[in-house]
Amino acid sequence: MIDLGLARIGRLVQQTPQTWKAIHVAGTNGKGSICAYLSAMLSASGLTHARFTSPHLIDHWDCIAINGKPVSEAVFRDAEEVVKQRDREGKVGATEFELLTATAFELFHRHRVEYGVVEVGLGGRLDATNILQQKAVTVIAKIGVDHQSFLGNTIEEIALQKAGIMHSGVPCVVDPSNQPSVLRVLEEHAREVGALLHFPVIESVEGTLAAEGFEPHQIQNLACAHLAFRLACPEHDYPLAQLLPAIKATQWPGRLQHLNLQKLTGRSNPVLLDGAHNSQSAEVLAAYVDKHFRAKGKQPVTWVLAATRGKDVGGIFGLLLKPGDRVAAVQFGPVNGMPWIKPVIPASLLQVAVEQGVEKAALHDAGDDVRGALSWAVQAAGDGPVVIAGSLYLVSSVLRLLRET
Repeated sequence: MIDLGLARIGRLVQQTPQTWKAIHVAGTNGKGSICAYLSAMLSASGLTHARFTSPHLIDHWDCIAINGKPVSEAVFRDAEEVVKQRDREGKVGATEFELLTATAFELFHRHRVEYGVVEVGLGGRLDATNILQQKAVTVIAKIGVDHQSFLGNTIEEIALQKAGIMHSGVPCVVDPSNQPSVLRVLEEHAREVGALLHFPVIESVEGTLAAEGFEPHQIQNLACAHLAFRLACPEHDYPLAQLLPAIKATQWPGRLQHLNLQKLTGRSNPVLLDGAHNSQSAEVLAAYVDKHFRAKGKQPVTWVLAATRGKDVGGIFGLLLKPGDRVAAVQFGPVNGMPWIKPVIPASLLQVAVEQGVEKAALHDAGDDVRGALSWAVQAAGDGPVVIAGSLYLVSSVLRLLRET
């Protein structure tokens, strides 16, 4: 279940000292990538650090990393049991995410890291991660409309919830590409709490990063991450060019990831795997696909798509799909630790695809057979592009299937 609030997590972490400096990252899109960039910068600077992101991709513990490497199951389970015992003995009644957050902080403490990079789970103000005590800097990435039932019906209401991670006297880096009404909300809240906003100058790095192959949204995220790093670690104020080798070596699964599925499907050409699951991230993915795939001979794209119930499927598909495309719709598997997450049935997804101009003969209902959906897509595409998208939980299912093959 999702039950926002700080009372339960506060009780769980009472016995876990927060001696490390925290970099707290909120937003609708881009916050995971910003965390990955920050981790790379800290590593390149020789600083010990830990990272907590959500959701996990394959295993429940792969969302916690120490010095860039996911913790082992044994290390995770040991800390998790300590936290669960506190929950039982104190009759806290913590949620799954609160238990996971407390476990992450327990591991941060045990490894005596200097910095902790922490991604907000949902919103900001009442998210369990907002129990952080030693914030060095906060970051607010691109904000869009998502999770309205928890955060508000307008983008301004959502922005106010995310602004809740700001602390008095703590600098806050904001993605300047946010729409004006969002920026006004963030600026007003910063004045109320006494936080100083910092905006990266995207134009100063745009040309260099574009020449290095970074996409526009990646440039925005990277500029935010670099400014946050400089504010959090003033004694390691390295120019971005010096950090680029480490950044370029960073792999962030499920974000414009080129994946080889030869073991699963026999296809030697890579496919594109992306967790785009809302209109804003779908717009970014569509721009990438148009630039790198459709521009080359205007060939159709073959999609493998899934979606979580409650998402704006019409808005997402409207950005991704074009007449002539092919679509395999599939359900992702059960989500460990989040049984309330349910997929949209493929028939409903295919109906939306038809409404977007995809011919019925170019559709495939794969049910819950992810492997079958991939096989159909590869066969239907031939040498053409294949893109897997619509949900981070589908990304998880594909990566898990690939590992088990």
